[in-house]
Amino acid sequence: MVRVRKVTPLDGFSLRLEFTDGSVRTLDMEPYLKGPIFEPLKRDPALFRSVRVDKELGTIVWPNGADVCPDVLVHGRTPVALEPMPSRRSG
Repeated sequence: MVRVRKVTPLDGFSLRLEFTDGSVRTLDMEPYLKGPIFEPLKRDPALFRSVRVDKELGTIVWPNGADVCPDVLVHGRTPVALEPMPSRRSG
């Protein structure tokens, strides 16, 4: 499993991520900063920049408890919380 090894905050809401397989990716996190746990990161640049790698989880975390699934970061997937809800058909 590829996981996050190092994170470096860049300008705005971008992060430079280094992975355990040696790959490097720059990711704009702004689209991910939705919902009650992530909104404070968008409002407070200092809080956003306090991001760190949790070695046990292999992903990025913030002091307020926010984290992102490492597979989202590695593969550029959409977090489940941001996926559109399936439409329900009434019968």
